[in-house]
Amino acid sequence: MLEVRGVNVSYGKIQALWDVSIEVPEGQIVGIFGANGAGKTTLLNVISGLMRPLSGEVWFMGRKIHTLETHRIVRLGISHIPEGGRLFEEMTIRENLEMGSYAPSAWRRRQESLREVYQIFPKLKEREDQLAKTLSGGERQMLAIARGLMSRPRLLMCDEPSFGLAPLVIIEFFRIIKSLKERGLTVLLVEQNIARALEIVDRAYLIENARIVFHSSSSDFLQNEYVRKAYLGY
Repeated sequence: MLEVRGVNVSYGKIQALWDVSIEVPEGQIVGIFGANGAGKTTLLNVISGLMRPLSGEVWFMGRKIHTLETHRIVRLGISHIPEGGRLFEEMTIRENLEMGSYAPSAWRRRQESLREVYQIFPKLKEREDQLAKTLSGGERQMLAIARGLMSRPRLLMCDEPSFGLAPLVIIEFFRIIKSLKERGLTVLLVEQNIARALEIVDRAYLIENARIVFHSSSSDFLQNEYVRKAYLGY
């Protein structure tokens, strides 16, 4: 579904990605793991059109997209949930959700989309008139993901969805992400909670110092000695 081919990105003189290539097969959950500053968020920004690569290509469903504007990439079927969600604080839950359906094709189906996201996140339905700024951390993340689903994407990209959440809430979020795959969605997941994420991903990439240094199936990733010592602590 998604191919990133030899992408290089820099912030001035600082190289943020070095010759990065990944593949995301349709119907799978793919994890991107690594420390803060490794280049994970930059990679998602390139895919969603928020940044332009110096070189390399991004392909989605057989089409080059790395030169397209972000709104066109969204319309092709990619939804990007940034770290922290970036909600519209002074809008209600429902208004935030409707903002996720701004593309014409999604707007025509917004009532259907609302029913679907309320089924996944029943708490949002109960509080749809509540302002986003009054929500708890877990509720905010629910709303961010739900708003991303309102564009009716084929690929959902989530950047650190468990950051700052309580352990029990984290367990629930990974259950929800796994359920999205069961509904037919493809997911690209950036996450620092590697141990928990490896329970749901099909494949995983490790990025260090702006380079992909290892990639494998989730089971092989878990067995890699360097990964275990450096990131899992055993």
